[in-house]
Formats: sequence, structure tokens, C-alpha cells
Amino acid sequence: MADDDESTRADPRVIRSRELILDAALTCFLRGGYVSTTVDDIALEAGVAKRTIYNLYGTKDELFRAVASWAIETAERFVVERVQSPVGVLLLSEEIAGFAVAHARAVVNSRVISIRRLLIAEVPRFPELAAEYFDRVPRRVMTAIADRLQRYAVLGTLEVPEPQDAAYHFTYLVLGEALDRSLFAPDSVDDAQVERAARRGADAFIRAYATR
Repeated sequence: MADDDESTRADPRVIRSRELILDAALTCFLRGGYVSTTVDDIALEAGVAKRTIYNLYGTKDELFRAVASWAIETAERFVVERVQSPVGVLLLSEEIAGFAVAHARAVVNSRVISIRRLLIAEVPRFPELAAEYFDRVPRRVMTAIADRLQRYAVLGTLEVPEPQDAAYHFTYLVLGEALDRSLFAPDSVDDAQVERAARRGADAFIRAYATR
């Protein structure tokens, strides 16, 4: 049976169906919320039979959990690709600014913000999922940023006596008002505003933490 499950997961048609369903489910959940969204809505959006969704995910609850896991995995890729990338390759100001912009764009992204709002709205229904999201996304990203800043301290370019505090300072300086505004109106902040705020935040952070 296990071999059958593995072969099913590896089937390109099944993989494609899963991708279509997850993307459609996210679109529908963001558009109408969990309660108002039906499996029929998702099937129509995905262009698949309703039975296919039940075969692959079982219930709407499990599909919602799969969508959240998908979002979590996307954030974890950002940690690996950007936060844990090498440091000291460029001038400090250039490297911190570039990382700040990448981080801000990843967080203040209309789809990412909408997913966060959706999960917050569904905390009473899926408390364990919300807790998992917090642990694997905001908390893990903050810890990874603290580790990254500590690596600059080892190079001697930043003074970071409290890496976790420095990570919070960096994050809030870089995201600033854009994050608060986008939580209430995801499309109200454009990319130019996000980049400008991130660069200003990075500059303020460097002035506070650069080695004297």
C-alpha cells in the first residue's frame, strides 16, 4: 500500500492536480474565507472534478491545512535561499540594503499578507495550524536573521551584543509602516514604497550597529 501511495504521489498527473487544487484553494479561501468557500468553488476554480479533491485531500479541513503548509514551505525556502546565504561578499551597506529589500518584498507581498490575514482569522478553528505557522515562519525567520547578524559580528563589521534584539530592530526598521498598512489593505503599498522604506531602515540599522 505504501508503494502505491508513493507511486501516486510521484505520478506527474497527480502532482499537477495537486498544484492546481492548492493554487485554486488558496485563491478561493482568500477571496471568500474558509466558511464561505465550498469544495465546489475550489473544483471550479481548479478545473478539476470535485471527486479528485476528495481523493487527494479527503476533507475541506485537510485541504486548508495543505494550503497553509504550502505557504509555510514557501517561507522556509526564503530562509534557506536568502537569510542563510553567505555574508561579507559585498560592502556592508550594499549587502544589508540588498537583504533588507529582499526581506521586505518577501513579507510585504499581497499574497503573503493575505495568507497571514486568513490564518489569523481562522485561529479559533485551527489553533494548532496558527501555532505551527508562527513557529515555522515568523519565529524561524527571526532566529535566522539573528544568526545572520551574528555572522557579521564575527567578521567584525557589526556590533551585535544581543543578536535576537538586533534581529527585531532590523525587521521593524525595514518593514515599518508598510507591514501595518498592508495587513489592512494588501494592495495599498507598491514595490517602490517597500524598497524605499527597506533601504531607509537598513541605513538606520547600520548607523546603530556598525562597528565604530
